[in-house]
Amino acid sequence: MQFDMAELDLGARYKIVNSTITPRPIAWITTVGEGGLVNAAPYSFFNACGIEPPLVMLGLLKDMKTGSYKDTATNIAASGEFVVNLVGEADMEAMNLSSVDAPRDIGEIDYAGIETVPSEKVAPPRIVTAPVSFECRKIEMLDIGRLQTVVIGEILVAHVKDEFIADPAKLYFDTPAMKLVGRTHGAGWYARTSDQFSIDRPRFDPDRAERTRGKSRL
Repeated sequence: MQFDMAELDLGARYKIVNSTITPRPIAWITTVGEGGLVNAAPYSFFNACGIEPPLVMLGLLKDMKTGSYKDTATNIAASGEFVVNLVGEADMEAMNLSSVDAPRDIGEIDYAGIETVPSEKVAPPRIVTAPVSFECRKIEMLDIGRLQTVVIGEILVAHVKDEFIADPAKLYFDTPAMKLVGRTHGAGWYARTSDQFSIDRPRFDPDRAERTRGKSRL
């Protein structure tokens, strides 16, 4: 089947994107709101999008009924600061609890029993149990369409737990040991990263290039 995305409603488009672009890493985002209330919320429309400078991208949906920013977007717009905490298997329960649609005067940090520690360069704290945390500063915040906002943030400080650094001098990380999780299809489905494989990047072969030259021209 093929789908003309412009002819589909939001729900159908969401199902197609959510069920096929997987697994998606989870950004467990901490921000600080009005009155100093710390907010924590997980988002899977997230990834790295640059390295010079080091950048991350967030896709934040607005409130479906009002079209207004939710807490995370509100706080990022106001302060320009946020922390992306990656999610390991041990944090699944707390992360899931922090995803509830809580009133704005309720801090998910307290609600889900999440332990935090002060960041170095931004006001939002980082989550103690996260294998990796990125302190970020907003670079761009783009409202694209009625219900979505794209945030591009620069990573100012990266925190990686010592137990996941195999060789500090060479920056070799024991990424499998982090047991990071990702979102997959449908409601409530996740993937573990414990089943992985390696494949070497091939060298360019001039003979192969000559044999196949021009075959893909329209």
